[in-house]
Amino acid sequence: MTDKSILANKFDVDAIRKDFPILNREVNGQHLVYLDNAATSQTPQQVIDVIVDYYHRYNANIHRGVHTLSQEATDAYEVARQKIQKHFNIAHSYEVIFTSGTTHGINLVATGFTSFLKKGDEIMVSAMEHHSNIVPWQMLCERTGATLKVIPMNLNGELIMEEYHKLLNDRTKLVFCNHVSNALGTVNPIEEIIDAAHKVGAAVLIDGAQAAAHIKPDLQALDVDFYTVSAHKMCGPTGVGILYGKEEWLNKLPPYQGGGEMIAEVTFEKTTYADLPHKFEAGTPNICGGIAFGAALDYMNHIGFEAIAQYEEELMQYATEQLLTIEGLQIYGTAKHKTSVISFNIDGVHPYDIGTILDKLGIAVRTGHHCAQPIMDFYKIPGTVRASFSFYNTQEEVNKLVEGVKRARNMLL
Repeated sequence: MTDKSILANKFDVDAIRKDFPILNREVNGQHLVYLDNAATSQTPQQVIDVIVDYYHRYNANIHRGVHTLSQEATDAYEVARQKIQKHFNIAHSYEVIFTSGTTHGINLVATGFTSFLKKGDEIMVSAMEHHSNIVPWQMLCERTGATLKVIPMNLNGELIMEEYHKLLNDRTKLVFCNHVSNALGTVNPIEEIIDAAHKVGAAVLIDGAQAAAHIKPDLQALDVDFYTVSAHKMCGPTGVGILYGKEEWLNKLPPYQGGGEMIAEVTFEKTTYADLPHKFEAGTPNICGGIAFGAALDYMNHIGFEAIAQYEEELMQYATEQLLTIEGLQIYGTAKHKTSVISFNIDGVHPYDIGTILDKLGIAVRTGHHCAQPIMDFYKIPGTVRASFSFYNTQEEVNKLVEGVKRARNMLL
């Protein structure tokens, strides 16, 4: 396996780690090893500085004031929208809807489609979805009488695409799929999913929450109808994200919430709605969060997504090889195309117990069903230990994880 010196020649991880103040802290008397990046990534000082600067210098509401602070905040917020547009190669900035995160974006679309569906229509979701990309569609079916179909998966954690094509028909109106599985790390073949759905006239929403930190999707090239992202997965703050929607779809959908900002004119007899994107941005938004999201994209693009992907791939391969040397350890999710997530169990040991011992050693991993209970039911397990890596993790941290898992195994068996 590639050793540290070769990795370092390609990617200066030591310099990058200096940008993340939290990586210097101790947990339970041990130096922190943070391997829960699929839940939320850490935030670099460069983004923290942008947040502090906003509250120090120009904290004000946007789009509504003629005073200088309001204008400065508005400009910064709209510049962030343009950064997001450029990053994801979106045709128009007004196709970028700021949300509180991926879940908000999914619910916005699911609620909007209530008036478009009827009994006998079908919508489709994959078997490896986060609960946020299952429950809203079940609720949509309850409201409309539509039927939810499921694209099955195999034991490797890959979608069975032959079955997907069989399920598609002229009754299919919507298809939903994550770009990357949060529980398994599988990179799904979304190009094929989108193309096939469009051939039967169905719209497609892709949950990009887990992908966007590792992959730089070109949304125009994908020709996707909707794509959702959360900032906190990619070095930004919590409580902010975006929904991309094609202009034609966003114009068809009704507003998700009513309130200030999303109106053109209000009388007691009738209200008319604002143009995009404001039609879907009722109330005071997370202004600072949106600005910081733009700063986070600047930071990651400065490092380079190709360099990030290559480094994380090598780190995941090393971690996989080392973990598999542990007796009784099984990895769930062995797809050919994965991002840097490893979900595993040890025979005879509950994942929660392993996670608890690792925490005492200063190692942060996630345990449980990862809001993807159908995946755990498929494998007939209560959950997994999930180690998820980012570009600021190191081979030394992988070694600490492996030693920690060995220690946990010896204590629990």
